[in-house]
Amino acid sequence: MRKEYRTISEVVGPLMLVKNVEGVKYDELVEIEQADGGIRRGRVLEINGDKAMVQLFEGSQGLRISDSKARFLGHSIELAVAPDMLGRVFDGMGKPKDGGPALIAEKHLDINGTAMNPAARDYPSEFIQTGISAIDGLNTLVRGQKLPVFSGSGLPHANLAAQIARQAKVLGSDEKFAVVFAAVGITFEEADFFINDFRETGAIERTVTFINLANDPAIERISTPRMAITAAEYLAYDLGMHVLVIITDITNYAEALREVSAARKEVPGRRGYPGYMYTDLATMYERAGRIRGNKGSITMIPILSMPEDDVTHPIPDLTGYITEGQIILSRELYRKGLTPPINVLPSLSRLKDKGIGKGKTREDHADTMNQLFSAYSRGKDAKELAVILGDAALSDTDKLYAKFADEFETRYVSQGYYTNRSIEETLDLGWELLGILPKSELKRIKDVYIEKYYKEA
Repeated sequence: MRKEYRTISEVVGPLMLVKNVEGVKYDELVEIEQADGGIRRGRVLEINGDKAMVQLFEGSQGLRISDSKARFLGHSIELAVAPDMLGRVFDGMGKPKDGGPALIAEKHLDINGTAMNPAARDYPSEFIQTGISAIDGLNTLVRGQKLPVFSGSGLPHANLAAQIARQAKVLGSDEKFAVVFAAVGITFEEADFFINDFRETGAIERTVTFINLANDPAIERISTPRMAITAAEYLAYDLGMHVLVIITDITNYAEALREVSAARKEVPGRRGYPGYMYTDLATMYERAGRIRGNKGSITMIPILSMPEDDVTHPIPDLTGYITEGQIILSRELYRKGLTPPINVLPSLSRLKDKGIGKGKTREDHADTMNQLFSAYSRGKDAKELAVILGDAALSDTDKLYAKFADEFETRYVSQGYYTNRSIEETLDLGWELLGILPKSELKRIKDVYIEKYYKEA
């Protein structure tokens, strides 16, 4: 039985100070029992001598410290895990939210996890098919990779997240694949969209969903992504599954981090965010990957909306340093009605070369990818030149490139949210578009592939 303390001396926002404590540890879980029997929960944020700073999950509104008592539980926040968590919806603290029964736990895991030994990491090298051409063909996702989506306010990253959750798979019939989806600080309407979409398409059967709503306590946002990653670690390393973790929206997580930091009166860093935000994000992102000798893997797609579409904002900036590339959504393409509005030129997957080629996707993948990038870039330049100088200033070849850029956007990039293209369909479509250009312009593709796949439009 843990000792109870009636020495709560101060409450400021979500923080509470308990005096005269003994044997209390950092990150330990705390229960605060009120006179009416109501219980609130929190965790230890800081210990200074015999004083413990406690962070409340449910907030401090209506809490009377004179007749409340604090009970320290001796362990940090834990998630109950079991194989039948697939198909279930939980809140940000891991409690069932779908009206179903409580989970019969196989074990309880600390949500902070344990760091992966760098020497035990296996190199990501297997292709994951998302069914989205702009990702599969040009910014390929590889099993064990961290590939964030940088979006902007009002852009359809929710639709893209749902599409990836629905369609993503590891090629190969014997592979067990699961999705862990964490929604952090989203509206009820968005939460409803995700759950209904997963149910209607049957994707919920292989998905574990954690939902933290915008009106839930900000403190809960800090634990929600870690709940999701802990569930993913169990599915991957205990059950040998390939797990795709999608977290939306990391910006809401960072805002919660800033709120708690301000309440603790910490010295703020860039734009008011705490100076340790890089380290904090890294403790989440770096839990993705593969372990040598283990069949399972964790691939992560964090989604964040960049404030004011600013890619140099601290959240996307720090995320870009930790992860292996980024998918960037474009407001310009969105205004043109292209869906999903993925801007392929500044997007990047640093591991794409490791997951493509013969035996993984197709022999011509690397060459066609380079040629499509090159042709699209030149086509955009030609279109900009035409805006300034008029079409008459373009050579016949430039006009073909301009036509290619338009066709590329409307047919390759824009495919809607319910079209699931196989990698063969994506590669064939790329060749179809390259047929707009004369054979002599395909300088980045080996002659053997041109002979085999090229068809003039």
